[in-house]
Amino acid sequence: MSARFADWVSTADAVRATTKKLQKLALLGAYFQGLDDADLAIAARLFAGVPFPRTDERVLSVGWRALLDAVIARSGATGDDIDVSYQRHADLGDVAAEVTERSPTPPVPPPLALAEVADAFDRIAAARGVAPKREPLDALVARATAGELRYLVKVMSGEPRIGLREGLLEDAIARAFQRERDAVGRAHMLGGDIGVTAVQAKKDALHDARFVHFAPIGMMLATPVLDLAEVPKRFPPPYVVEDKYDGVRAQVHKEGDRVELYSRTFDRVTDRFPELIPPLRAIPGTYVLDAEVLALDPGGRAIPFTRFQRRLGRKVVSEELMQELPATLVVFDVLERDGTPLLDVPLAERQSVLRSLPLAAPLAFARSSAVGASGESLVAVLDAEFAAARDRGNEGLMVKDPRSPYRPGRRGMEWLKVKRALRTLDVVVTAVEWGHGKRRAVLSDYTFAVRDGDRYLNVGKAYSGLTDKEIAEMTESFKASTLAEDGRTRLVIPDTVIEVAFDQVQRSARHTSGYALRFPRIVRLRPDKPVSEIDTLDTVRSIAEPDTDAG
Repeated sequence: MSARFADWVSTADAVRATTKKLQKLALLGAYFQGLDDADLAIAARLFAGVPFPRTDERVLSVGWRALLDAVIARSGATGDDIDVSYQRHADLGDVAAEVTERSPTPPVPPPLALAEVADAFDRIAAARGVAPKREPLDALVARATAGELRYLVKVMSGEPRIGLREGLLEDAIARAFQRERDAVGRAHMLGGDIGVTAVQAKKDALHDARFVHFAPIGMMLATPVLDLAEVPKRFPPPYVVEDKYDGVRAQVHKEGDRVELYSRTFDRVTDRFPELIPPLRAIPGTYVLDAEVLALDPGGRAIPFTRFQRRLGRKVVSEELMQELPATLVVFDVLERDGTPLLDVPLAERQSVLRSLPLAAPLAFARSSAVGASGESLVAVLDAEFAAARDRGNEGLMVKDPRSPYRPGRRGMEWLKVKRALRTLDVVVTAVEWGHGKRRAVLSDYTFAVRDGDRYLNVGKAYSGLTDKEIAEMTESFKASTLAEDGRTRLVIPDTVIEVAFDQVQRSARHTSGYALRFPRIVRLRPDKPVSEIDTLDTVRSIAEPDTDAG
C-alpha cells in the first residue's frame, strides 16, 4: 500500500520551517528511509517541485485560473478572499491552504496516498482541453486537506518554495542511503530523474546512471563581470575568449534521425527553428551541443535580439519570417559525442571534439581565441577583443578557463561574461498599470522585482522600451494573469521576465528592496529566461551608489 501523502506534507512543513541545513537533511533522510521504491521515486520528485521528471515531456498544462477555480470550489472562498490572501502571501499554494482552512467542508475520504497523487497528475496531463482537465483536478483537490492542497498547488503552479534547493535534495538522498554526494549529483544530472536517482542510491546502483538523450540538462552559467581588470583576479591565464552572443540559448540533442532543441527552461523549441534541423541531422553520430540561436545580417553582423524575438513563441514559423530573420545556430560546447559523456573533460579538450564536427551553414562555431598564453598585457588584449565583439553586434565577451569541466546548472568563476558597456538586470514583472494619453487603453507601466531567496522585491518601474505591438500583446497576457486590482494598478503573476537597463542603483525607501534603479528602461522581453534565473538583491547591492538616498 502506498504511503500517505499527509506524511510527505508533514515532512515538507518541517523542512520549510527550519533554516538549518543539517536539520533539513535529517528530516528528509529519515522520511526517505521509510519508503518503498515506488513511493521514494514519487516523493523525491515532489520535493523537487515537479510532477514529472525532466526525461518526461508531459506537462500538466493547468493554468493559474483553473487552479484558482478549483481552490474556490473546494474552499467556498470568494475572489475577494483570494485577493486579500494573495496580498499577504504572494504564493498561490499558501493562499489555497489559508482559504481552505476556513472551509467547513472536510476533504472527501479516503486520505490521499502518494501513488494517488502521481496517478492524478498522469490523468491531468493526459486530458486535452480545460474542461476534461477539470474532472481529475477537482477530484484531486476535493480529497486534499488544507496542508496537502498547499503543496499540490505549489507543484502544479511550478512554485514549490519550501526552502529546498535541488542540491540540498541530492545531499539528503546521499545522507539517507550513505552514498557519495558527488555520485548522487552525477547520476541525477545524467539520468534527469531525481526519483530514479533516489532509488538507485537506495539500491547502491548509482553507477547504472547513463547520459540520456532528449532529457536536457542544466546549462552551465557564467558569472557577470563589469570590469575587464577583474578577469585575471578570478582565475589565471590562459583564457578561451568568445563573443557573448545576444540570442536564445539552446541545447541540441541528436540520436539517429531525431534532432531536438531545448531552451534553458528545458522546453522543446525545435519547431521554432525548422531551418536548423536538416544540417543538424546531417552530422553523423550522436551528440549534445550547447549553443545560441540568433540571426545574422548578410555581412555576418548579429541582428539585435529585439528584432529576432519576433520568432519566439510562434508555433508555426512562416516562410516569410524565416527569410526575413533566418536563424543561425552558433555552437560553443559539446557535452556528449557518440556515446561518450564529456562533462568532466576540460574545456580545451571539449573544443577539440567540437571543432571536429562538420558544421555547415546555418550552423557555425562560436568565434573563439586563446588569450594570455604569452606575456602580453591581458587587460589590453581583452579590451581589444571586447571592442571587436561589440563591433560585430554582440553583447560583449565570454572568458572561460580552458581547464574547466562543464558544470550543469551551476554558476561559477570558471566562465565569466563581460558586458561592461551595458548595465542591465533581468527582473520579473510584479505589477502593471494602465498608461496615459495614447496608452490609456493598454497596460504599459511595469513594476519589477529581483530575487531575494524565495521573495521578489521591487526595485523600480519602467514604461519605455517596448513597441506598441509588444505592449498590446503583453496587455492581453497581463489581463489573463491578474491576481488583484487596485484602481489603475494590477498585481500580476510574477512569471514575466524582462531585461531593464539603468544608469545607477540608488538607495530608496519607496521599494521593499531598499533600492531603486535610476532611469530604468526596458531593453527587451525575456521569454527564454526562467524566473529562477533573474538577478538577485545581492547583485543590486553590489552596484548600488553607497551614499545616495533617493527618498
